[in-house]
Amino acid sequence: MSEAGNIRVVIVDDHNVVRSGLGAFLQINDDMCLVGEASNGREAVEVCTALKPDVVLMDLMMPEMDGAAATRAIREKLPQIQVIILTSFKEDNLIEEALKAGAIGYLLKNVSAEELASAIRSARLGQPTLSPEATQALIRASSRPHTPGHDLTSREKEVLEMMVEGLNNPEIAERLIVSRSTVKFHVSSILSKLGVASRTEAVALAIQNKLVDKK
Repeated sequence: MSEAGNIRVVIVDDHNVVRSGLGAFLQINDDMCLVGEASNGREAVEVCTALKPDVVLMDLMMPEMDGAAATRAIREKLPQIQVIILTSFKEDNLIEEALKAGAIGYLLKNVSAEELASAIRSARLGQPTLSPEATQALIRASSRPHTPGHDLTSREKEVLEMMVEGLNNPEIAERLIVSRSTVKFHVSSILSKLGVASRTEAVALAIQNKLVDKK
């Protein structure tokens, strides 16, 4: 357990009011303490690398790097950190992407204070907590056939489309107004999900399986 018996928590959300509300919530739980905050996924990776919290409350839709990408980056670098996705979105593909990225929990922002506190304590012990919507999404996912590219996020599909167009990483970064490292991360994720070793193979597979709309 962490020092003084506290569960060290980092809050990641691009809305100040949400971070403030979650911070106030943590203050009323004696076994939890807020050690850091971030307003986007890239900041989250930096904060978690520096502070090494026990649990991260992670928003999903944020600028620069989304919550799923940040979760994957954090878990790859620091697998002892547990991530709970706390979001307003309940679409199946978003839930699947977040859990594949390594999140131990997926909760909607209308969750009760008691349920959130329980989820944080469970996450610290390595135990998952899923909203009913997330559980149903996993059940649906397990019962449908998988096709190549079925698990690509909307942003990854955008990047794949530009790869098919022949754009390189700097050109993709300029078009999407993101950093080159973010594009590199997306490309690596695309290659991994498609089970290929190169951009050329990814483009060929995308065209063959009509994964993108050819311009």
